[in-house]
Order: sequence, then C-alpha cells, then structure tokens
Amino acid sequence: MATNRKPRTPREKYGEELRLRRTAAGLTQEALGDQVVCSPTLISHYEAGRRLPKPDDAHRLDIALKTDGFFARWLDDLDSKFAHYFAVVAELEREATEIRQYAASLIPGLLQTDAYARAVFQACRPNYGTGELDEFIVNRLERGRLLAESSTPVAWTLLDEAALRRSVGGPHVMAEQLHKVADMAESGRLRLHVLTFGAGAHALQESMVYLLNFADAAPVSYVEGLRTGHLMDDPALVEACHTSYTLALGDAAPHEESVALVRAIAEEHEHAQHRARHR
Repeated sequence: MATNRKPRTPREKYGEELRLRRTAAGLTQEALGDQVVCSPTLISHYEAGRRLPKPDDAHRLDIALKTDGFFARWLDDLDSKFAHYFAVVAELEREATEIRQYAASLIPGLLQTDAYARAVFQACRPNYGTGELDEFIVNRLERGRLLAESSTPVAWTLLDEAALRRSVGGPHVMAEQLHKVADMAESGRLRLHVLTFGAGAHALQESMVYLLNFADAAPVSYVEGLRTGHLMDDPALVEACHTSYTLALGDAAPHEESVALVRAIAEEHEHAQHRARHR
C-alpha cells in the first residue's frame, strides 16, 4: 500500500545525513553556520535538500563535523546534469513505477531521438558551444534509456496533435521521431493517445504535465514553463492534476487510432521531404 511519504531524492538524503551528523555533534544550525561561515537559514536549506553546499562549504562542513571529507566526496555525486528546476524530477523518475505525461508542443524528452533533441536545443539557445550541445544530447538520450532498457515504469503518453505537426529539425527529423514513438507504442512499451485538433478545448491545454507514481510513496506531479518548473507533492494539487489528465484522456483518440495517426503524420513529413528534394 502506498504511503503519504514522498520518495527521498539523493539531495534529501544528503540533507538528512547532515542533520543527523550535526545533531550528533551537539550543534545547532546557528552554531554550525558560524563554523561554516554561512547563515543558519542556509544550513536549514541544506538539511531539507532544497540547496546543496558549494565545494568549499562542504569542506568546511566536514571540518566542523569531523567527517573526514564525507560531505565533500558525496557532493561530487550530486552534481546534476539537468536544469536546477528539473534535477529532482530526473532523480524521481528513475524510482517511479508509472509515468504519465502530456506534451502540448514538443515530443517529451524521454521519447526524443538524437536529431530531434539536437534541434530542440539549437532552437532554444541563441549561442552555444559544441561541447555544451553534445552534453545536452548525451544527457537527454541517457534519460530515454529508462524506457528503452526496462519494462518499468509503466508509461502513458498523451500528445497534442500540434506536437506531431510542428516541424522540429525538418521533415526527415520529424518522420524519424514520429516513427520512433509509434514503434514504442506498437511494441507495447508505451500507451499512446493523441489529442487531435478536432477535440477542441481540453483539460490540459494550459500546460504540459508529468505525473509520477511510486510503489511505496505518494505520487507527485510536475509542470514546466519557460526556464522554470514546479514539482508538486501536495495531495490536493496532485489529485487535481490526475483529474485533469483523466479528463483530457477521455477526449483523446484511442490507442490504435492514435498510433495510426502518428504513422500517417510521419508519412506526411516524409512526403514533404520528398517534395523539397524535387523542387
């Protein structure tokens, strides 16, 4: 039976260990802050997993708590590969037993091909270096292996028709991307539904949403906007997100019809590429 306990992220485990070591040392947050040369509020953020210390601060924590480099070494393993607002979500999705996602304008990151992810990155950055681009692609494809290499978590994907028709990276990239999504759906790895333009207004049209369920913890939900994201664990908010997802799912095309539509739109992209070659 699921509990109301939110699954602990590596950051939260780090913070809990810090709190335990501080308490064992007989120090208050204020006393430890004096030794680390930071405010007690910052120590509180560390212990709650909301913030991570900088390397110098982690070194001073080890000195103050006589932990022989423990917190400095552990910090190296917590350096996230993802944007700060998504880092915790990336950790939680690896613990999820079920993922439900809705995408309004882009194919979700877990499903992206190399070329599609590359085009997304290039469109979002006015200037970028080759190394930065390559790192982004590696991280994005590494996330995708969560679905490629295991039968868990159970995955549901609800796509707006706009995400299928917007030509990201050109017709060849789009055709490849949509065939990948359809292949995953036909193999049984992905439950796929499309919200067609004909569905009109629906319960998720204001935002993407990412729903994560766990075997031994309460579910969470995540929404994201431009350069920002919000992870929700309040039961009422999470339940509201699930309700909206269920309502939108009721307006979407059935699984087999959705797969056929994705294939058909992929072929439309292929035909567009063919026409462009023969102009």
